[in-house]
Amino acid sequence: MAKADETRAKILQEAATLFNQQGYAGSSMSDIMQATGLQKGGIYNHFTSKQALALEAFDFAFQRCQERFRIALATKQHAIERLQAILGVFYSFIEDPPIAGGCPILNTAIESDDANPALRDRAQAAMNTLRNSIRRTVERGIARGEIRPTVEADTVATVMISTLEGALMMSKLYDDPVHLERAIAHLNDYLCNRLQPPSI
Repeated sequence: MAKADETRAKILQEAATLFNQQGYAGSSMSDIMQATGLQKGGIYNHFTSKQALALEAFDFAFQRCQERFRIALATKQHAIERLQAILGVFYSFIEDPPIAGGCPILNTAIESDDANPALRDRAQAAMNTLRNSIRRTVERGIARGEIRPTVEADTVATVMISTLEGALMMSKLYDDPVHLERAIAHLNDYLCNRLQPPSI
């Protein structure tokens, strides 16, 4: 990797961690300079503005999450097992987050809201990726007879993501994994008893 590419990758990694922990508004250029060990000019050689850096840093953070999901799903074929693998990835965010500070989608969605439309759009696109993955899994499961035909795929996505993200927030707030553990136990029951056909 060329020196310029190494420097750019380092800026992205450090900025992604900083923004995920302190938020976009709470992270100054001085903070980014301190984290990267670079002067402002060195950062602006690679990114035209703090906003441009924030957008790419979010993409970097989300790619880390996607890689975690990709690995977890690689060996799972049955729809219920694939959905349970997603639960496992969220549980890993407590002890071993893909990037320090927790789930970047949750953090960015809460912070950006109406204050930063570009970051909000990025978070929404990332959320759509997760929603679509769950929906496709459910739809394939219905087609294969692994999930009840009356199940609505987008409802499953809403229930899973809302429950997991809310529980993750509570576990971080209280510094106690029990909230996420309870949510995952509830969702496992939901998957096995509400989604699977009775004969399975």
